[in-house]
Amino acid sequence: MIQIDKNILCDDLSPYLKQHKDNPVHWQTWSKGPLQFAKQNKKPILLSIGYASCHWCHVMAHESFEDNETAKIMNQLFVNIKVDREERPDLDFIFQSSFQLLNQIGGGWPLTMFLDENGVPFMGGTYFPKESKHGLPSFKEVLKKVSEAYKSQRENLIKQKNLIIKNLDLKKNPVLNQELEPILEIALNNLDQLKGGYKGAPKFPTFNLFDTLLYFYNKSSNTKYLKPVDIIIKKLCSQGIYDHVEGGIARYTVDENWIIPHFEKMLYDNAQFIILLSKYCKIKSDTYYKAKLEQTVEFLKKDFINREGFFGSAYDADSDGIEGKYYVFTYDELKEIDEIEKFFEIKPEGNWENKIILIERAKPNKLILQKLLEIRSKRNKPFFDDKTQLDLNCLMISALISASEILPENSYLKLAEQLFSKIEEKYLKNQIYHSFSTNTVFIEDYAFLINALNDLSDKTMNFKYKDLARKFSKEAIDKFYINEKNIFQKSPKNNIDVFFKPIDISDSTIPNGNAIMLINFIRLGMMSEAQKLFDSLNGYLNVYKNHMMTSLRALDYFKNIQAGKNCNEQGCKVDVEKN
Repeated sequence: MIQIDKNILCDDLSPYLKQHKDNPVHWQTWSKGPLQFAKQNKKPILLSIGYASCHWCHVMAHESFEDNETAKIMNQLFVNIKVDREERPDLDFIFQSSFQLLNQIGGGWPLTMFLDENGVPFMGGTYFPKESKHGLPSFKEVLKKVSEAYKSQRENLIKQKNLIIKNLDLKKNPVLNQELEPILEIALNNLDQLKGGYKGAPKFPTFNLFDTLLYFYNKSSNTKYLKPVDIIIKKLCSQGIYDHVEGGIARYTVDENWIIPHFEKMLYDNAQFIILLSKYCKIKSDTYYKAKLEQTVEFLKKDFINREGFFGSAYDADSDGIEGKYYVFTYDELKEIDEIEKFFEIKPEGNWENKIILIERAKPNKLILQKLLEIRSKRNKPFFDDKTQLDLNCLMISALISASEILPENSYLKLAEQLFSKIEEKYLKNQIYHSFSTNTVFIEDYAFLINALNDLSDKTMNFKYKDLARKFSKEAIDKFYINEKNIFQKSPKNNIDVFFKPIDISDSTIPNGNAIMLINFIRLGMMSEAQKLFDSLNGYLNVYKNHMMTSLRALDYFKNIQAGKNCNEQGCKVDVEKN
């Protein structure tokens, strides 16, 4: 008989799930046993999705999941399941999409979804406070009301399944060929012309958009595509989102001026930052930006490598339970550093909660940076989620290759090849899988692996990489490609443990897997496969264009190659302007 009367996370490998192993909540993992228990006992499921470096996940955990009274209610009324969104991005994608469908607003983390006994969502939220505040009900109040609603409306809620699936299913437009640049114009009109990024706050460095803008600039030399990249690069390198002491960027800023970061550092952001900055330095060769590029790569080399020699996933925003404590300074700490006001904005009252987030006035010298590092070195570092994710490590191979083109003396190409050798030994000679479970893999793992192999091949002229890229492209088609829809499913076709088959055509924290596969097919000369995927993505474009920036670039690349133009995945020409 299946039992769910205790917390089973102590044996899990995920750093995020381990953070919850001592909660009084009877947490289960997303697996056959708890799902069967819910079905057999007609009990709703509380699904909580987060990740190890998520600040608001920690807040909700401390307020509610560590609270005995709250845990008692959860255990009594629900089957409680905890998921690491980086370990199961397919579940995160499905339930974030469900949240948006049910609430008509964007989701986020922690994601708190209520599912019926069959695992189908009927209600959801993100962060719920312990006590009612800011217009949000208390979590305990939510738990009781959801339970009451499920008991009284159970049959009607269960009947919603087909309607939920119908609304989650992607819609297509019959238009198969259309002008792409007018779609990009819509994105340009939504950008902040002074501060960079999309208008308003919070500010995210949406790399997919800016990578696509660089592609269209390289193709057309039209500066309207370059100007927004000029602005975003300057802001990312000089404002508070960048760590001027050690390098690397935070995930986003809560303000519109890029000053106050949400302090967690993610591998996926920094890998894409390196790629964008490297491409930008090809266009504008500037020593200031090259220094930022080098500092960020060196930071990742030093602080993101895990025990196996792969790149880990993220650094937490908090240390000693305080957000940003590791990164900010007091005025008293800084006032003794000679001439620091020349390089950073320093005020006694600070610029965030009486503390100072460093904003650059001029490029600091090594002595200033060394003194700042000495102050910081006395503090406890934030928690490091050392989890290896295959797709992100393959993205890092591409990032290192991009950086090597700007800084050839730094042996970044050699590091990229060494990283691939580790991937080859652990994954390619045995079984390709995403993170911990050897039974779990996603199209993004294949897409970014093939992309990295193409990059290695182009840079080294070693045909081994192209041969492997073709081999894994065919394997990806066998595992993920849905012939009836001419699209890749996010998870393998034959391995579904959730109510909905996830097809993802939108960019998220990383470029979309289907869009990257189209680029891969073109680079490998697999044009019949590319044509089918091109037609399919084009069909989705009119409906979901605001979320398909990487697809926009991929579709244009295909059209240029079909027209016989001399183009590559970065555009049709690259001009270098020396500064």
